[in-house]
Amino acid sequence: MKKQWSRHTYTQMFENIRNEQLAEPMKAYMKHHFPFLGIKSPERKEILKTFFSEHEIPEKPELLEEVWEIYQLREREYQYAAIALLNKKIKLLNIDDLVFIEKLIVEKSWWDSVDSIAPTIVGHIVKKDRQSGEQVMLKWSESDNMWLNRAAILHQLKYKDATNEKMLIEIILKHTHSNEFFIQKAIGWVLREYAKTNAAFVQQFVTSYELKPLSKREAIKHFK
Repeated sequence: MKKQWSRHTYTQMFENIRNEQLAEPMKAYMKHHFPFLGIKSPERKEILKTFFSEHEIPEKPELLEEVWEIYQLREREYQYAAIALLNKKIKLLNIDDLVFIEKLIVEKSWWDSVDSIAPTIVGHIVKKDRQSGEQVMLKWSESDNMWLNRAAILHQLKYKDATNEKMLIEIILKHTHSNEFFIQKAIGWVLREYAKTNAAFVQQFVTSYELKPLSKREAIKHFK
């Protein structure tokens, strides 16, 4: 029988293995945007895997409340842990939950959290309800928040044959002149990934539209 869910136990596992020596270089790698506990990714994932297997994971709406409370904690590992928790119940999420997901994206924003949310959680929700989800993605693509723009660009990253090429083009073209590094990188990344499914589409796209050098270089990185 699984144990009852406990946020305190969930967070205390991390506190017990805090490593200040590792925390400093991890903080530096993230440009000093966030403090760290100093727990490396493989160890963090193993701890969470064990915890999830031994404890009952809450259902909605308690799940979202737990995710938000953990996400608010200071050290960066807690944002990773909150996202991991949400992923365990990803099948429960629907179009209405994009309002909550938006909160996660704009809170404590950086590439690591956004890239853990957009291609998986956001992508999953949008694929379940393409018509409504794509309307939200268009809204995000027009936001003043750069991280919502990046999430909109990347939400189809794992779609492969299910990619809506018209939507991909429309969202990318809103940002082809952006000077933001993370936007240019996202454009190149999503095109490079889709090239594995439809190389001809990507080749035609990069020759038909003017992209920033970084975006174009990333998009065609694996072409011969």
